[in-house]
Amino acid sequence: MSVLDELPVVVIGAGPVGLAAAAHLRERDLPFLVLEAGDTAGAAVRQWGHVRVFSPWRYNADPAARRLLDDTGWIAPAEDALPTGAELVTDYLQPLADLPQLKPHLRYGARVEAISRLGLDRLRTAGRGQTPFLIRLADGDELLARAVIDASGTWGTPNVLGASGLPARGEKDAAAFLEHALPDVLGADRRRFAGRRTLVVGAGHSAANTLLSLAELATAEPGTEVIWAIRSASPARTYGGGDADALPARGALGARLRDHVDAGRIRLLTGFSVHALTPAEGRVAVVVRHADGSDEQMVVDRIVAATGFRPDHSIAAELRLDLDPVMGATRALAPLIDPNEHSCGTVPPHGAAELAHPEVGYYAVGMKSYGRAPTFLMATGYEQVRSVVAALAGDWDAARDVQLDLPETGVCNSNPADSTGTDGCCGPDPAAQPAAQGLTTGISGGLLSAPLNLVSLDTPAGGQTGGCCTS
Repeated sequence: MSVLDELPVVVIGAGPVGLAAAAHLRERDLPFLVLEAGDTAGAAVRQWGHVRVFSPWRYNADPAARRLLDDTGWIAPAEDALPTGAELVTDYLQPLADLPQLKPHLRYGARVEAISRLGLDRLRTAGRGQTPFLIRLADGDELLARAVIDASGTWGTPNVLGASGLPARGEKDAAAFLEHALPDVLGADRRRFAGRRTLVVGAGHSAANTLLSLAELATAEPGTEVIWAIRSASPARTYGGGDADALPARGALGARLRDHVDAGRIRLLTGFSVHALTPAEGRVAVVVRHADGSDEQMVVDRIVAATGFRPDHSIAAELRLDLDPVMGATRALAPLIDPNEHSCGTVPPHGAAELAHPEVGYYAVGMKSYGRAPTFLMATGYEQVRSVVAALAGDWDAARDVQLDLPETGVCNSNPADSTGTDGCCGPDPAAQPAAQGLTTGISGGLLSAPLNLVSLDTPAGGQTGGCCTS
């Protein structure tokens, strides 16, 4: 037995995917330690606890975690029920974290500041594979590990509001007027939005949920105005696949949003990017730039920047990572999750082989593994960590046997320009109109703010007539 074998596998993050990794490590009888920056399990999930996810429980609990919980007499929620973030924590994540097999191996308030190899910087090669990882915490403590599974997610690193990947001019100075994804519009944050004009920027499910909550608020609070701004020329991406979506709640989400826009309860601006922000007399002036280069100014009270998230790989700056220059995922995984080609339901199975870096023993999993791609589902992360833990245990047959059963979105991809021909991946379009676009489905982006009354949807004009997009 080597020195490495006596060290734990360190898991960063005690969210859904991090705790799933811990459950698999426990089943494999591998020593492990989970480091969570927050004070509790699912700390990031608790921040959007008011939001209901659109994927039912059968997709939201990891199989290894279920087995550990079942042994304690855990009563599983109904498989077809749609939990809120709070229910995901109280009914699943917290009971899992409190199991005697896991609880002694969880350390809260442990924020990772940097990861390296003991005594080696990124340049040194000799003996690297036999050298323990060195993990430095924000409080100055240092730990050694045989391997690292980074499931820290992307919740803490939202994208900027401005276009071109750059902050809008004045964005930092206007921070007091900005909200990031999923404010609790109908609950704790109600007073910030009631009777005010709010601009929501973004075309994913985080934006859709906030817009639906604001539209509901407007019916109860006079003077509440809702403006929705998207960069593309059409909201088809957000409206989604309708009846062709394998998750009915996800399909119905877009239908409700479209009804509010059509009724004028939500003002939609297309071909829009935020150019500059200027605080003025308790409000903020927003200069928007249209596709033709012309500018327009509006004054609002609040701005919700539902523009997605990006990974922060800075803690691994001294490790040898092989990241795709576009996606920020591994080079092997990037083409499999590219939103220009895939929706969340068409991502091929992938595991340890696609997640591996030149730094042997380091894996980023979950939302962080997807880089900037918004096509993540929890079930994908669960299969990732099953494969990674099997690889760390030396069971390469199990590591390579990756399988995913994901619900299709009913749309081809997330690219506003793709699938416009008559013989695309979703089959011929009788009207030869531009195809509808894919939907984001990550835990931070594919959410419902309230239970939905599901309805039958007519195919939107110019949209897809059915789903396919097999890998």
